[in-house]
Amino acid sequence: MTSAPASASTAIDVVAKGHMPAEWEEHHRTWMAFPPPNDTFGPVGSPTLDRARAAWSNVARTIARYEPVTVVADPRDAAAARQWLGEGITVVEVPLDDAWLRDSGPTFTHRLDGSIAAVDWIFNGWGAQSWAAWDKDQAVARTVAAATGAPIRPSSLVNEGGGFHVDGDGTVLLTETVQLDPSRNPGATREAVEAEIHAALGTSKAIWLPRGLTRDYGEFGTRGHVDIVASFAGPGTVLLHRQNNPLHPDYEVYQELHAVLAGETDAQGRPLRIVDVPAPTVLNDDEGYVDWSYINHYVANNVVVLCSFDDPNDAVAAGILERAYPGRTVELVDARDIFAFGGGIHCITQQQPAAAGSKGQAA
Repeated sequence: MTSAPASASTAIDVVAKGHMPAEWEEHHRTWMAFPPPNDTFGPVGSPTLDRARAAWSNVARTIARYEPVTVVADPRDAAAARQWLGEGITVVEVPLDDAWLRDSGPTFTHRLDGSIAAVDWIFNGWGAQSWAAWDKDQAVARTVAAATGAPIRPSSLVNEGGGFHVDGDGTVLLTETVQLDPSRNPGATREAVEAEIHAALGTSKAIWLPRGLTRDYGEFGTRGHVDIVASFAGPGTVLLHRQNNPLHPDYEVYQELHAVLAGETDAQGRPLRIVDVPAPTVLNDDEGYVDWSYINHYVANNVVVLCSFDDPNDAVAAGILERAYPGRTVELVDARDIFAFGGGIHCITQQQPAAAGSKGQAA
């Protein structure tokens, strides 16, 4: 792991012994980023950039019906962001390379007194990938955290928000090919990673999955983010991506991950309850086997924003998530364009939890 900044010890003292609340706990707001022109989305005026901006804006407007949304936009794109997003969504100017705020943004935690702090992971473009740029994005977490007034805990770990998932009760899901990636944390051991994860998130039990979905190991993948294959939906309950078709390589991935999770307990000693969520029926797109997944949903105040793919299993997944998150409305939002650019709805959103004991109202 990279050495921590010199100021880390002071920051750690300030935010020590806090914990990351579960995503389904009360939010103060959601943070997103507005797609800038780049090699992923295309130049200004291109159909691909317009598709990305339309898809991101659709997600933002859906969430904004349930809780406040703030979108960071590169200064050159701020006017376009306000036009695409419309009224009711706050736009803040922040220099950007890309628009995957789950990964480049801060991870918010609760301090012991219930106030909010922020973890600033080291971001290096998903393992210093040749196509990625991160000169600006590596500073986004600090900028966003500062805008909220949250004290910042710099981390020594190269990590992204899509690379872990917590239950808010001491347990965290990790993936061996992300946190132990030599291009992220060369020479890191499980023990060292767990120590830093637990210190930053207030967890005490890490469950390691051996890998993620097949498509995620292609040229533009993250090398195994967990939030597209498995997520907590309550203490002791894990939603798992199930590929039913043996023609798809994720059929075997599902078998392997199910076997791992079936033998695990959470931080409180409870055996995990695995809820299978069947993959969309589509197997391929123009690039090969798809990684379309309903696991990459976002839980906000009174709502679950669920990826849809114009697929028969959209309704099946919606029913499963309605039962997994009782009392919340499930909003289906077409995510095919988001996946075409390399992620899903969870990848483009980041929750700022409400201070403990308060409600998530706009500042």
